[in-house]
Amino acid sequence: MKKFNSILLWFAFTTSLSIAQKDSTMALIPGGEYLIGNNMQNGLGFSPEHKVKIDSFLIDKYEVTNREYLIFCKETGYQLPEFWNTKIFKSGEDFPDYPVVGINYGDAKKYAEWVGKRLPTEAEWEIAARGGLIGKDFPNGDQSDQERAKQETTEWQNLIEPVGSYQPNGYGLYDMSGNVWEWTADRFSETYYNESEYKNPQGPQQGSNRVIRGGSWHSGAMCKKVFYRKGLISNWCDYAVGFRCAKNIE
Repeated sequence: MKKFNSILLWFAFTTSLSIAQKDSTMALIPGGEYLIGNNMQNGLGFSPEHKVKIDSFLIDKYEVTNREYLIFCKETGYQLPEFWNTKIFKSGEDFPDYPVVGINYGDAKKYAEWVGKRLPTEAEWEIAARGGLIGKDFPNGDQSDQERAKQETTEWQNLIEPVGSYQPNGYGLYDMSGNVWEWTADRFSETYYNESEYKNPQGPQQGSNRVIRGGSWHSGAMCKKVFYRKGLISNWCDYAVGFRCAKNIE
């Protein structure tokens, strides 16, 4: 029976890998048991560190871009983002390869559904962001690779970058830390990591805020850490919040 189960697991993984290879824009995150959270400082919402078990899934290698979101709006008649064609926010047709911003949780969810995907759960996002590393603060280790992307002058400037401008993590995912915050599917509760489910956690059942992850170009180092979590009102549009999509493996 053990041998038979191993064969089934091998077949499922190789099938998933084949699916991921057919869509070069997505990466396969293998199912299994992972550690998420951090014990650094209790009471900030990301404690305690704990184990979760997830199924294999696919996730976009890049944040959704202005180009991609514009196609969605044109083909569906959906409203354009809040700051569209605003140069200072690098939003609009003149910035096709920049991550789309100025969209709320509902907008991101609509887009994901339109392309046959969904938003990642918070646990999925954190596992993906870690890139297969254990106990590290950033997607590629103990140091952020976006230290230059922070406000160091007295004159305000937007330091958002085109997607894929920085080194990918171990799963081949770009900008999981520090370009723009990313919406996830879960509602936010500061105490949720004390009560999270073990198997495929989906977040709290109640709450008007949704979890955003990853920090942005103007965030401090703490916000860019893979375990840092923050809640944002679901209908809020921000010039530093975007998203990427995930997908189940059938």
